[in-house]
Amino acid sequence: MHLRLVRLESLSWKVSVCDWNISATCKMTLPRISVAMCTFNGARYLASQLESIAAQTRPPDELIICDDGSSDGTHEILSAFVKTARFPTRIFINGKNLGSTANFEKSISRCHGEIVALADQDDVWYSNKLERIDEAFKRSSHVVAVFSDADLIDDRSVSLGQLLWPTFSFDASRQRQFSNGGAFHVLLRQPVVTGAAMAFRRSLFEPLTPFPCGQIHDRWMSFFLALRGSFAVISDPLMQYRVHTTQQIGTGARTWSERIDCVKNTGVDFYRKELETYRLVRERLRSRSTDFPDADHQLAELDQKIAHLAHRTELPPTRMARIPEILRESVNRNYWRYSGGWRSIAKDLVLR
Repeated sequence: MHLRLVRLESLSWKVSVCDWNISATCKMTLPRISVAMCTFNGARYLASQLESIAAQTRPPDELIICDDGSSDGTHEILSAFVKTARFPTRIFINGKNLGSTANFEKSISRCHGEIVALADQDDVWYSNKLERIDEAFKRSSHVVAVFSDADLIDDRSVSLGQLLWPTFSFDASRQRQFSNGGAFHVLLRQPVVTGAAMAFRRSLFEPLTPFPCGQIHDRWMSFFLALRGSFAVISDPLMQYRVHTTQQIGTGARTWSERIDCVKNTGVDFYRKELETYRLVRERLRSRSTDFPDADHQLAELDQKIAHLAHRTELPPTRMARIPEILRESVNRNYWRYSGGWRSIAKDLVLR
């Protein structure tokens, strides 16, 4: 058996797990489920999240943690956890701060499991989360990814009495479309997949890399996974998703006032950023088209989405001048295919 030394901190080392290479001297099989976690100054909530992973009815086969240079006691919490963990745990400390997107790419790249479940440092998993995820993948070899709903909690771990999916308007109709192979078309309208609630097949990871600078890892990943196959949707909440002021990316709008503010704030600059994102998606899909069986059709759809975003970006400044352009995009149904339908029409007509 080949043993690997894993550096935990500058002054401590721990003998970790078998090197996962199958050989005559090592009969251990590859892990089925890996958990990829990223940490950065998360000491306040980290212990609770690690405890919830340790308490899984179906434990992970390995836990990979990449820390992005914490300075708040996170390293001490990780070191204490690895000594008692019932499953192989490897911890990597970055020499310089990478940011969350690059750090998740690094964490995932070090996973050996057939399935990779993503984990944020500040949530709490229900004990059956990995069990339910494992069951969903076992039901169909065509499922490329699984994601679930979550209960929302505040920074004191008090329930907010809300679920995650409604904040993204991920209703029953869109859930059915996602489950029936239509995830790509749902995501053309808006992102709905939260990485902390997602797991995916590790074999599909390489064409997604490298993650572009400035893009959010879970949105980038969910889009390309949707280009490869079906998502399994678990409508039950399998975790507590923490909402607090220091998180990098939060939920969607949770109240009517937040929704109105969101609409007001998604102006020309927002559409320009969206254009950049979808152009990057198109560029990657073209360069890796051999990895995507339906690439020609998907590229055509992306071209339509990009043209629609360009239309919304370039609308004339006066309302009267905008009416013919908006009518044209309404007649061809692009507001319904690639935006929010009547709400987007009203926004472009009245609120710009």
